[in-house]
Amino acid sequence: METNEEGKAEKTFKSFGKRVDQFVEELGEAGEKLNKEFQDKYEELKVSAEKLKNEAENKERWKEVEESLKKAGEELSKAFKAAFQKKEEKKE
Repeated sequence: METNEEGKAEKTFKSFGKRVDQFVEELGEAGEKLNKEFQDKYEELKVSAEKLKNEAENKERWKEVEESLKKAGEELSKAFKAAFQKKEEKKE
């Protein structure tokens, strides 16, 4: 009977070992899949960060352009006022 008991225990441990091996293999596959997904998401985030950086730089550049145009408009306005003011003074 002991031999029969040993045979059952042996089968149980062998079956358990196969399940552990299968679990470890599946765990490795899942880890590889998660690593791939992580790498993909990381690349997407890098691209998004670069886009945001470029947009921020463009906004700063456009702010500078806007300020320059505003200054140019003010100078042009002053020039027109000076030109028309002189004409009006001459008429008087």
